[in-house]
Amino acid sequence: MFEFPRLPRSAIFLAASALASATYAQSLSELYQAASTYDATYQSAKSQYEANLARAEQAKAGLLPTIGATASVSGTNADVIKPAANANRTFGSQSAAINASQPLYRPANRATAAQGELQATQAKSALITAEQDLIVRVTQAYFDVLASQDSLTFVKAQKTAVAEQLAAAKRNFEVGTSTITDTREAQARFDLVVAQEIAAENDLRVKRIALDQLVGKSGVAPKPLALPAKLPDVLPADVNLWVNQAQEQHPSIKAAELAVDIAKLETTKAQAGEKPTVDLTGSYGLSYSSGSASSRINSESRNATIGIALNYPLFSGYATQNRIKETLQLEDKARNDLEAAKRSISQATRTAYFGVLSGQGQVKALEAAEASSQSALDANKLGYQVGVRINIDVLNSQSQLFQTKRDLAKARYDVLVGGLRLRQANGTLKAEDLGAVNALLAR
Repeated sequence: MFEFPRLPRSAIFLAASALASATYAQSLSELYQAASTYDATYQSAKSQYEANLARAEQAKAGLLPTIGATASVSGTNADVIKPAANANRTFGSQSAAINASQPLYRPANRATAAQGELQATQAKSALITAEQDLIVRVTQAYFDVLASQDSLTFVKAQKTAVAEQLAAAKRNFEVGTSTITDTREAQARFDLVVAQEIAAENDLRVKRIALDQLVGKSGVAPKPLALPAKLPDVLPADVNLWVNQAQEQHPSIKAAELAVDIAKLETTKAQAGEKPTVDLTGSYGLSYSSGSASSRINSESRNATIGIALNYPLFSGYATQNRIKETLQLEDKARNDLEAAKRSISQATRTAYFGVLSGQGQVKALEAAEASSQSALDANKLGYQVGVRINIDVLNSQSQLFQTKRDLAKARYDVLVGGLRLRQANGTLKAEDLGAVNALLAR
């Protein structure tokens, strides 16, 4: 009598690994390093960061002296009519000067310089956020490829099992131990699996293209997850600790806090519109003249001046007063934005935390379901052989087993990605965190 082969887990793992071993397999850290030098979104964020640093340096210019140089040369040809008719004279002049100014009291300029320093720190927070986003995008694309590879491997294994079941049904029908219904059910299931195989192949192709485009390489082959996989626990095992850490370290919260300080300085700048400004000014100049229309005497002079310039605003059409009102409202807006950021990040952290816990629970349940599904399949195969089970029972058991295997693999990947998303949610995600995931990959 025909004996149904059992597909051990090791065989499935080797089949999945074979898909990744066609070329040199890369680890998650290797692909992240490649993406960090290629991804256009991250490179744009780095350029914006450098631009913000340069803008912050510009803000200091209002506290530093300004120096300028001027020079002029002119020539004149004059026809003198009186007192001597037809007298012609040519003369010219040259001059050069250096002018300098040093702010002594400009409260608006000091506030602008302070804003520049805060904006530079704020730019760093934005770059950290972009880096964390890249880590998660690369990790998600990495495990999307592995999940798609697993799905294709399991579909192929199911196709093999269904083909064997179809052959057995045909033989049993020929010898008269089963009905044509068994053959038709097996044929229908086989045709369905073929369709699933085509879809899985296309999905894998699309996922690989997405990963290749993200890291800037072609033919990328991610290392598969080593089995059996021991997924890391969520530590600390207290959601409140994760939330508190987010409130203290999350780059978006830090950026929002800096936005409040920047808004306060904007109010200081607006209030400075009602205050005087004091500048130290100085100049040094040379001039030379080779006569004039009425004289042929050359002249040369040197001039040096130094002084203090005071400017006191008296009335600006209520522009300053209304500007102060505007900035005070913008302060309130910045505070509300900060509170909204804290609440949003707290919610996102809690959601990510419980999502990882739920994923770990699903992994354990699916591991138990995998063992149960394998036992159910073995029992149905035996029952079919002895005539107490029909063909559809075996086909359903096969489908359930491979669906469970696929769901289990996907659940493991989701837990690993979810752990990184949790760290992203509370703002502590770093490239070094990929090392823990790399340790779980096949060597």
